Parts: sequence; structure tokens; C-alpha cells
Amino acid sequence: MIDKTLPRACLGAAAAVALAAAGATAFVAGSASGATTALANRWYAAAPYLMPLDNDPPDPAAIMDATGLKAFQLAFVLAPNGGGCSPTWDGTAPVSSDTAVQSVINTIRGKGGDVSVSIGGYGGTKLGQACSDPASTAAAYQQVITKYGLHAIDFDLEEPEYENTAAIHNEIGAAKILQQNNPGLYVSVTTAGTADGTGWFGKQMLLEAKSQGFTPNNFSIMPFDGGFNGAASQTSALTNFNSILQSTFGWDQATAYAHEGFSGMNGRSDTGEIFTQADFQT
Repeated sequence: MIDKTLPRACLGAAAAVALAAAGATAFVAGSASGATTALANRWYAAAPYLMPLDNDPPDPAAIMDATGLKAFQLAFVLAPNGGGCSPTWDGTAPVSSDTAVQSVINTIRGKGGDVSVSIGGYGGTKLGQACSDPASTAAAYQQVITKYGLHAIDFDLEEPEYENTAAIHNEIGAAKILQQNNPGLYVSVTTAGTADGTGWFGKQMLLEAKSQGFTPNNFSIMPFDGGFNGAASQTSALTNFNSILQSTFGWDQATAYAHEGFSGMNGRSDTGEIFTQADFQT
């Protein structure tokens, strides 16, 4: 199993590969100052969450050596705890003056890997809540993309933010702007998973994306912390979510799978569910 200090094994970008053989761009890993190593197609196929400044993070280089992993999902970028529309790590460490996370990214890239950055999550104040509109929200996230030379970014939209209509309008609008302004940027959107795919707020988020004419590389669900029992229940949720994507966007099944992702929690979830390596393989 992945080290317990990686709280969620995120395959968000991966599921566009695992659920359907969707095409993907070859990315280059490198620091913001320049590319170093060409990465294979679908480098993001397995990207466990790593909180670089919290949760007693393990050494990513050791994980890469032990597992062969090439990518990590760094979490989480939030609004400052004291208020304002500027990006921070965990609400406390400004991205603008960061050196610690940059060092982690440099280590990963130095070993031929790369990172996606996850914005939002469960706790703290999100930039979509703190910023006044999609443009200012996008400008805050652009600072993160530019600072770290990102090739991928994940919008983790869940409670309580996704219950805020204005915040979700800002987040989806920002995602669309970033997609337009950063050609080749892999943009994923992660939201809660339920037995029927996703709940009412998740469906409203999809309708917001449709209304803004925004299509990310994938929409991921998190089928855990909701009474799930192993891979069969998760697979059922993913199948149901595929139907939701079809009905919302008018896609056929294959197109929906090509835009569908999975984000799972390894080991014991917050509510006591148990997910094994075999579940992930399924």
C-alpha cells in the first residue's frame, strides 16, 4: 500500500487512460527555469496525493525509487486564512515567496517525474470563494502555474465550496480561462462520488461547466466516504457517473469514459471503508 501519509491515491487524470484509451499529449518534466527530461505519454497515469508542507510528508524521491511512480498530486492551494485573493499552500504559505514546495518539485523532476497541483480540497477557504469573479480567480491560479511551470492542474471541488453557486461559477470560469491561456495544460476537475455517480451539487457543477462551454480533460469522482464497499461498488459508481456525463453533455459512452476520472482513498477511509491494492487494480 502507499504510505499512509499520502491520504488519497489520486488517479484522476489516469482514468481517462484506464477507463478508455483516450489520447494524451507527451509532456516534458522540468523546473520552471527549463525542461530537463522527456516524460512518456500519460505520465500522470498514477499520481498519489502528497501534501508537501503538511501531514508529515514522505520523501518523494524514495517513493519514486521504490515504486516507479513518476507523478504526484501536490495539495492543496487555497486562499489565505486571513482573507484575500492570492494563492497559498494550506492557507498559510504564500506561493509567491515559496521555496520549500519548489524544492520538492525540483527533486521529482530531477528524477524524471512531474507534478500536478490540486486546488481546493475539503478544508480551508477556496480561491473561488475569496476572489470576486472568474478572471481574478484565474489570475490567482495563473501565479501557481507560472511559478512552478505546471503542465497539469486539478480543481478539487467538494464540500462546502461546491454548495456555493458563486464560488463554483468562479472556479469553472477560472478553469476555462486557464485552459485557453495555457495550451497543453492538463485540466482535471474532481468532485464527490456517490452510489449513483455524484450527488446533486456535483450535477450542478457539471451543468455550470456545460453552461460556460467548458470541457476539462476529465471529470473525476471520489467514490469513498459514502458507504462504499470495495471495487464493485466503486466501479458501479463510475458506470453511473458515465451515464451522467452522457446525459449532461450529449456524449456517447466512449467519449464520456475518455473524460472520466477516478480518485480513490487507499487503505482505511475517513468513514472506515477499506480499499486494498486489489480494489485499485480492479
